[in-house]
Amino acid sequence: MNATNFRMPARRLATVAAATALVAAGPAALAHATEDQGRASAVVLRTGLNVSLLNKSVNVPLAVALNEVQAPQSAQQTALTATLDGVDGGKPFTVLGAEVAEAKAAVSDGKAEASTKLAHAKLHVPGLPLLSLIEVEQVTSKATCVAGAKPVASSNLLGSVTALGKKVTLTPSGPVEVKVPGVGEVRLDLSQTETTTRTAAATALELTVSVNPLDLNVAEVEGTVTLAKATCEAPAVQAAPPAPTKPAPEVKPQGAPAEAGLAETGSSSMTPYLMGGAAVLLVAGGGAVALARRGKS
Repeated sequence: MNATNFRMPARRLATVAAATALVAAGPAALAHATEDQGRASAVVLRTGLNVSLLNKSVNVPLAVALNEVQAPQSAQQTALTATLDGVDGGKPFTVLGAEVAEAKAAVSDGKAEASTKLAHAKLHVPGLPLLSLIEVEQVTSKATCVAGAKPVASSNLLGSVTALGKKVTLTPSGPVEVKVPGVGEVRLDLSQTETTTRTAAATALELTVSVNPLDLNVAEVEGTVTLAKATCEAPAVQAAPPAPTKPAPEVKPQGAPAEAGLAETGSSSMTPYLMGGAAVLLVAGGGAVALARRGKS
């Protein structure tokens, strides 16, 4: 059998090792990576309602989300209606209808941002097909989180609001309650915003609902409704890159080869042989002189 050995380039090997370590670390490490790059989310409508039928044998959760988007990946949705099946004699029931319903979320260039817009919207609950739980002309919300900066959250209510057929004046001072005998009650909280060092959240309207319509086999509808919510979490501040280090000066080794050092002084590789020959001649010459002197004496 022939075996083939190969080596992965060091850079690619490091990348694979880092990815493997991240996966091996589990969800916590993956969540940390997401937090570092920031997050954003937006939703036009979210309901957390429970519908009880007259016979009390069935409780139907009314959990609906319209145009819910999340980032890091940029996202946008503009659906105009939200429907629910199974509570109106098997027919689709329209929970929300609007002329404008937008939700956007994006994370890029050190910034996480989300926004929502809802205009000319009517919200219904089972048991009240003709009477709107709430009608709004326009509500918006926005949350912006920039790395290293203070997050910002804002929401606006533009135009009128009607709850259970009654026009409502909302103020930032506190919630407003609307009660209709034989129908139910709605509590409305206006423009809630919250910020921390890295996060921001804005909600245009928060409704607490308790309705007893005694119609369409519906005895009670209770829960909460959120309109136009945007949240964000700022990307982590990136550390400054380290300053590049200067390369060390080249140090030439001491005791260079003979030919390299001697060439600069006019010598060559033949010098040792010449010096040896001169020594031999010198010895021979000295011997000849000694013989000549001895002959004279």
